[in-house]
Amino acid sequence: MRKLLSATALAVVLAVGQASAETTIRLTEVITSPQRTEVLKGMIARFEAANPGVTVEVTSLPWGQAFEKLATMVSGGEIPDVVEMPERWLSLYANNDQLESLRPYLERWEGTAQITERTLEFASVVDGTPYMIPYGFYIRAMFWNKKLFAEAGLDGPPETLDDFVEAARKISALGGGKSGYCLRGGPGGANGYTMFMQTMAGTNAFFTEDGTSTLNGPGHVKGLQMLVDMYKDGLVPRDSVNWGFNEIVAGFYSGTCAMLDQDPDALIAIAERMPAEDFAVAPMPLGPAGKSFPTIGYAGWAMFKSAADKDAAWKLIAHLSSPESNLEWAKFVGVVPIHKGADQDPFFGTEQFAGWLTELSDERWQLTPVPAHLEEYGYWADSIAVQTGQEALLGQRSAQDVADEWAAYFTAAQQKFLAAKPN
Repeated sequence: MRKLLSATALAVVLAVGQASAETTIRLTEVITSPQRTEVLKGMIARFEAANPGVTVEVTSLPWGQAFEKLATMVSGGEIPDVVEMPERWLSLYANNDQLESLRPYLERWEGTAQITERTLEFASVVDGTPYMIPYGFYIRAMFWNKKLFAEAGLDGPPETLDDFVEAARKISALGGGKSGYCLRGGPGGANGYTMFMQTMAGTNAFFTEDGTSTLNGPGHVKGLQMLVDMYKDGLVPRDSVNWGFNEIVAGFYSGTCAMLDQDPDALIAIAERMPAEDFAVAPMPLGPAGKSFPTIGYAGWAMFKSAADKDAAWKLIAHLSSPESNLEWAKFVGVVPIHKGADQDPFFGTEQFAGWLTELSDERWQLTPVPAHLEEYGYWADSIAVQTGQEALLGQRSAQDVADEWAAYFTAAQQKFLAAKPN
């Protein structure tokens, strides 16, 4: 009997020891598609194979509702260990003391030396603290349909905003349901609004020195009015007032509209459905001041402070951020990779990448990040800008009225931020 109890006790001890050796890391993906999730799971499978006893559970949120769904998860206590963090949500969670600083991990990680300085700079936009590691950069450039341009008597992409509107007018005049431009009036349209507004205004300064927003200046309002007029005049599809990413990309590869401003991630679907010789990517049109301000956005991997096993969570982030994994990820999801020299890979040397390479090398194009240091930015981009932008497009409110609302919102947020900074 004593031997039996001893054996049973030993079995319990062994079982407890085995259970404690098992680690589960919960990762939440927010910019989701089925194919993208499969690539991510393949990278995770290699991580699990190299780390016996560690399992990664992936939760994929639909992008259109991801902001609200993640906020609901976090407020309800269902907090992931690692999260795919868009730049515009970073300050919200960091300023609420919910994210783990990655500085101590980066200081002892051998991979840090291979990451570009620009990447580390964007990782630390909140209080100079690296709360994330970006996995690449989304930069806007102009896709254009060579066949539709030729049909409309146009021999190249638009070089200026005036050329852009005129090309849209000539292509729309072809009839047959063709439009000049794939407008993003639904989810994710915020970057397009601010980019065209700043390019028309000739400046990418979001604020004056005292924290007053510039978004309702005369040039900015003119840029917003340009988009409103294009919608009113039928130079964009009528239902594009509700279009998000999938709809604008489908509008381009289907030939419904001839121009699309998007990041390299749009190449994934377009290259699958259009011959390479039928389209190209040009830099964004220049404004009256001879400058253009394409948005540069990014997302990356962040760790919540509540992670049960922070070392294991960091190991996963380090694996996803390694040169091998990051290059694979960047090629698939369509971002400029984060490691020194990675952009020299032959994959990025095609005509389809020419627009982005021009914007990266020519000073007339000034890549412009959003004011991600403001915790209020995410709500504006994912909610306010969508609703009020649609009201402007539909003629329910003037461009000036909407720009005034945006400027008031950002002025309050920026002045709050400045007031909280130590002297």
